[in-house]
Amino acid sequence: MEKFYIRGGIPLTGTVKIGGAKNAAVAIMPAALLADEPCTIDNLPHIDDVITLAEILQEVGAKVKLNKNGRITIDGSTVKSEKAPYDMAKRMRASYYLLGVFLGKFGKAEIPLPGGCEIGARPIDQHIKGFEALGAKVEIEHGIVKAEAKELVGNEIYLDVVSVGATINIMLAAVKAKGVTTIVNAAKEPHVVDVANFLNCMGGNVKGAGTDTIRIKGVDKLNACEYSIIPDQIEAGTFMIAAAATKGNVIIDNVIPKHLESVTAKLLEMGVQVVEGDDYVQVRGTDKPRKVNIKTLPYPGFPTDLQQPISVFCSIAEGTSVIHESLFDHRFRHVEELRRMGANIKVEDRIAIIEGVDGLTGTQVSATDLRAGAALIIAGLVAEGVTEVENIHFIDRGYERIESKLAGLKADIKRLDDGQGLLKAVSANILRIK
Repeated sequence: MEKFYIRGGIPLTGTVKIGGAKNAAVAIMPAALLADEPCTIDNLPHIDDVITLAEILQEVGAKVKLNKNGRITIDGSTVKSEKAPYDMAKRMRASYYLLGVFLGKFGKAEIPLPGGCEIGARPIDQHIKGFEALGAKVEIEHGIVKAEAKELVGNEIYLDVVSVGATINIMLAAVKAKGVTTIVNAAKEPHVVDVANFLNCMGGNVKGAGTDTIRIKGVDKLNACEYSIIPDQIEAGTFMIAAAATKGNVIIDNVIPKHLESVTAKLLEMGVQVVEGDDYVQVRGTDKPRKVNIKTLPYPGFPTDLQQPISVFCSIAEGTSVIHESLFDHRFRHVEELRRMGANIKVEDRIAIIEGVDGLTGTQVSATDLRAGAALIIAGLVAEGVTEVENIHFIDRGYERIESKLAGLKADIKRLDDGQGLLKAVSANILRIK
């Protein structure tokens, strides 16, 4: 089992380049199957979820060529199966995007209920509501979602809750449907916009992405295109928080600063210096970070995926910070690990009350999910002594070479036990992927 070995207390300094957005990549890759010709996608992050998804696409019959420079070519014209392989699809939540893709491509789909990190209830009822509004019959049998439609016909779909996954999945199903589909109360996240832009690049007609109302006029055919994925907002925010927490001075390059405004605002509130450029932000930490109150919200609010990382920074800030996790039930599972490092955190339902302490102490901790793992890395970077982070396969799902990037910022971090980490195992199996 692989783990990270971190010797803390070293301020991060230098420049780090942010990779492509995970949450955009795992939707755009299946979307490419909708085209009748090969599509080429650049700026893919080299992470476990991308590799797993590439293997799934191959398994259903697509021709896939992936290189280590973040470029993939996907030819969906050879896909014959509308069924995603169970074992592979269960590894990741984003496999559910194949529901919308296969419905749009074949008029039927069979996909296992999604896997991924256990961060609370994440039902797919809004996805199903959307598919049914388009004319599909949807059933769940023995953990398999089965959907079928003689013809998908556009409709107006009101989402009861703002859901990124449902917004994207409905777009994927509707892009080749007959007539016009309107999604009301749609998610506004940057990766929703990125998926819409990709569909339009293939010849789709999607308007309004980035607002709460998206209109999709169905087209008969989608064509080949070349597309570059946006930078990863969450990876960028993670490095911003890490720089601030270690009292460092870091330039985070290849970002879209507007996507980071909620993070920037909270760091400024805590006394951190943040300078924005055209495609970078520079973060300078402070010796005396101040308390802050945070409530996670859909974009453009503070991202739930950065709640766990910033809770580490709050734990060494002066005064009492309050974090309200409004989106998921189980996003404080990392708190117990932080307490073992000396953090003073009390959790009441979905609210964490964090009393700042003078410092954290290194120890052995275990990641419980992707973003919790990132939080524990940051904790290790600020802690006195040595921290060992276990279960790092969670981290490899969403962060590309995080230890290498941190080492480039002068962090003392090593990956130990070469053996059987998923990323290495699957990368070795990249086998069929050139």
